[in-house]
Amino acid sequence: MTESDVQQSSPRVRFPGISPRAYEHPADKGAMATLRSVPGVADVLKTLNALFNERAERLMAVASHVRVGPSQYPVLDRIRNEAAEVLDLEQVPKLYVARDPRVIAQTRGIDEPFIVVSSGLVELFDTEALRFVIGHEMGHVLSGHAVLLTLLDRLLKLQRSVAWVPLGVIGLRAVIAALYEWQRKAELSCDRAGLLVGQDPQASLRAHMYLAGATDLSQIDIPAFLEQAKEYEEVEDIRDSIIKLLAVEQQTHPFAVVRASQLQRWAASEEYRTILTGDYKRRDAQDDNPLNEDIQGAAKSYKDSWNNSTDPLVKVFSDVGGALSGVADKVFSGFRRRPSDDEGNNEGGNGGNGGDKKS
Repeated sequence: MTESDVQQSSPRVRFPGISPRAYEHPADKGAMATLRSVPGVADVLKTLNALFNERAERLMAVASHVRVGPSQYPVLDRIRNEAAEVLDLEQVPKLYVARDPRVIAQTRGIDEPFIVVSSGLVELFDTEALRFVIGHEMGHVLSGHAVLLTLLDRLLKLQRSVAWVPLGVIGLRAVIAALYEWQRKAELSCDRAGLLVGQDPQASLRAHMYLAGATDLSQIDIPAFLEQAKEYEEVEDIRDSIIKLLAVEQQTHPFAVVRASQLQRWAASEEYRTILTGDYKRRDAQDDNPLNEDIQGAAKSYKDSWNNSTDPLVKVFSDVGGALSGVADKVFSGFRRRPSDDEGNNEGGNGGNGGDKKS
């Protein structure tokens, strides 16, 4: 990363008072709306996190990483401040660079969120791809994702401590699987935040290509890379579907080609263009019923995804769900009709054979 790396020529749009609901993926939005609607849950998790992990992690970051500032990684410091300004964050999160050859970026903390990026990521990514990554992490801060991530972390530790209780493990596994599913959708939300910060779809695509394994972009063909996502999503063998299901069960992030494909579709959408014009949900706006709206949006997102999928396992689930729904409707319809039917049977029995019935 150097100052001479790829730069955007036009000035970036800023989003005063933007609400995270403006860019969140529908499934992420539904989960966060539910959490925000339950009094006290977020406060309890914040307290637990602040007492233990958050304080320790902040201290260890100061002790073992390089804190970005005007005199340390000044290019990163400029990106950090610009990203926070674009999303109108009240406080600019601290940013650290950790020695790690892997490509990693993460946000920690609830009361005082901070961002850590690996030295491997900084060395590999160009400036605008880094802007996308830092914008992505700023999206985690604005959305308050650390609360549910803290809950997931606590449940994983609890699962290990009660592993000898089979029923306890089954119940926890279901909750943890649901949280992992939420986290994967939260990453898609923050990819959108990263795009809003950089406003450069090509830079975000480069970031996903780097994450997938690219080193020299002159050796990568973009259409071929995006075709991989289509190939992954449109498998025709149910064995591949099962492999996919098992592969993502405990994945915290969607696969890189899937993220790239999803974000490029959003970049081409009317929703993205509308936000760029300044028409977006704001944090201080009054909303009559955001919880119902967000939960319904999450349900519609999953339904549309299932209906549009060519994955054979998804089709099986969808067909089974439709069949069960049809059977249930017939059963309940039978119950609704039974009183009049019984009345008719009784009349016929009394008139003919003294009320005897045959099964």
